[in-house]
Amino acid sequence: MPYIPLFILKSFLRRVKKRGDVSNPQRSRRGFERLIGKWNKPLSGFDYQLEDADGVSGEWIFPHGCDKTKVLLYFHGGGYFVGSTNTHRGLVSQLVKNAGISALSINYRLAPEHPYPAAIEDCAKVYEWLLSKNFHPNQICFGGDSAGGGCVVGTLTYLRDKNIALPKCAIALSPWLDHTFSGHSFPSKDEIDPMLLADGFPVVRDYYMAGADPKSPYASPIFHSLAKLPPVMVQVGDHELLLSDSTRFAEKAKADGVDIRLEVYPDLFHVFNAFWKILPKAREANKKLGEFMHTQLFSK
Repeated sequence: MPYIPLFILKSFLRRVKKRGDVSNPQRSRRGFERLIGKWNKPLSGFDYQLEDADGVSGEWIFPHGCDKTKVLLYFHGGGYFVGSTNTHRGLVSQLVKNAGISALSINYRLAPEHPYPAAIEDCAKVYEWLLSKNFHPNQICFGGDSAGGGCVVGTLTYLRDKNIALPKCAIALSPWLDHTFSGHSFPSKDEIDPMLLADGFPVVRDYYMAGADPKSPYASPIFHSLAKLPPVMVQVGDHELLLSDSTRFAEKAKADGVDIRLEVYPDLFHVFNAFWKILPKAREANKKLGEFMHTQLFSK
């Protein structure tokens, strides 16, 4: 597929954004699967295998020739109420191809049917399932985008608080880490963000939090201690509503002694990494994530 100029892609995304409607979560879920799923069919050069991980469904992704003893445990984005392994297959495939490892992408329970902390509990359950299958924490990286990025950090702190050994490293793409929307980029970036709609966030947040405190530790981890987390690499675009979630997380993580790498991409938008087929910068960013994972997981 040929590359598409960034301004054309942004124009298309803005038209989609104007039609955004989150008033019916089940309808949104079906529409998201139809729209995004068709661009995420299985790719050549990979093997895909369904998995039941202690009651949580998922999909193994094996790039041909990868090291199957190293795994990216991936949590998809979608505001905690839409998304699945089917909508994120292409992105996850590219990430692990770049790293030379396998992936286990999972379907955690979605809101509003399963509100906070169901997603965190499922992510933690699958991690512990991997440990029960003789994977060592040093062989595992957590990864996720948007709400899935929130799952990454929320699950890390959840496991830490339960004194469970943490994975070797983690990656987070445009993570959603503040359910109070108190960052400087929200809603100031609403006009230039071609994807995210500021007015929809409180509705989606309420699907997930269902009356729980928006500052709850595993929903908004930037308000709580990040001490003892493993090395984390974060990528974000500077034209997105959630920019300040990433920048404040990086500041807080650094202050708490975490090895944190933050990359802010000019002119880019929410989870631009998913557009790797048509954006050179997305391919460049995904390659850097792969290099980070490879370095971390293959080091002694």
